[in-house]
Amino acid sequence: MTVPQVVQALRKNTVILLFSLAVAAPVSAQFLDTFDDKLSLDAGGVKGWTFFTGDGAAVMDFRNTGGGHAAISVDATKDTRGIWWALIRRRVSANMNLRLLGSPAYALRIESRIRVSHAPRRVNLHLNSQRTTDFHSHLVEFDIPDTLRWHTISMTTRGFDAVPGDTVYGQLALMDWGPEKYHVELKHFRVDIVKVDSAGPDKGTLVPYHPPIPNPLSFPLHLPAIQDCVVDTQYPLMNFNDWSAQDGSGRSTLLAVSGTQYTIMRWDLGVFAGKRAEGSGLLELTAFSVERSLDHAKDFGMVRVTEILGGDPQWDQNDVTYASLCQGRNPHEVFNSQMIIDIAVPGERGAPMLATISQPVVQRLLDGRTLGLAIQPLGAVFVSFYALESPGPHRSPTLHVHLGPSSTGPPH
Repeated sequence: MTVPQVVQALRKNTVILLFSLAVAAPVSAQFLDTFDDKLSLDAGGVKGWTFFTGDGAAVMDFRNTGGGHAAISVDATKDTRGIWWALIRRRVSANMNLRLLGSPAYALRIESRIRVSHAPRRVNLHLNSQRTTDFHSHLVEFDIPDTLRWHTISMTTRGFDAVPGDTVYGQLALMDWGPEKYHVELKHFRVDIVKVDSAGPDKGTLVPYHPPIPNPLSFPLHLPAIQDCVVDTQYPLMNFNDWSAQDGSGRSTLLAVSGTQYTIMRWDLGVFAGKRAEGSGLLELTAFSVERSLDHAKDFGMVRVTEILGGDPQWDQNDVTYASLCQGRNPHEVFNSQMIIDIAVPGERGAPMLATISQPVVQRLLDGRTLGLAIQPLGAVFVSFYALESPGPHRSPTLHVHLGPSSTGPPH
């Protein structure tokens, strides 16, 4: 072998050795911010953090608060539509061997440790690159059940399209929290390339973002509401249990949703106390009518399904009013101002409206921490559904669920 051949062979073996060491070596803490130092900011999110809001009138700030903490602060008091989002974002791939992601043995994991000012609330973690076009992919929401504890949340994403030379960004976002002032504290934020077979499970209560709608018949339990009614913020002392309309078969009792009207529903779930919800549930109502403009912007003219967190837990549809339900409390303490889901109501009479109810919400219903569900307007819309008193083949408000063995308490 000539000298040039020896040199070429040595170079080739060195490259092979270095790649083997990279694959064999632990891949951890490739990006980690513990917020011990001054917060590094960069409008492009490359050399430091960037932060911004959208889809509403919320404003935000992101700063180091000392003691190894950073905080996202959002002021949404001037927002009117309730569909704002606020996020922090930065490049995380500077020290990553993105070539590893070409192997199914490796994946990207994003993690943060947070504490929130309002609960229950959801945040989301997201990974994207300069080539990402679908910003709903590689995104997972997390249900945060309380304001007192710190919660570690993480998402391991498979099949993330990144190659050497790409810029990968990690982000944490708040979406649609409501019209008040909010903050999220962070203890750390990290992104790693991990070995799939040894990374362990993700942390936190993961909530898939807009999962596919299952067939209601796939659920073993179909639970009709025991009470449903309409309450009106403009007429807070009036009961509207007799809200109705004439149709071809007679007069139907209805549930209405409009600018001032909310539909409220509750269930008798005492027999399931201590049970654990397995996966998400499904709320089904039957549409009677829909009136809306087709010319308005994104998310305008839909309805939002929300949790009833406070107020009178045993309201009766025959005499409940908006005032008696709220019992003098702040409406944002009665109705969770972050929706469970926003959904368009089908325009055909008799068509089902199917709304995913996340596992944490079903669990709170079972545990009695969520007292019922409400349907509120999103934008200008007039919608009605068949109430449980209406005769006919339609389905009254029904919760489809799958229950597992006994619960060991609320998830951490």
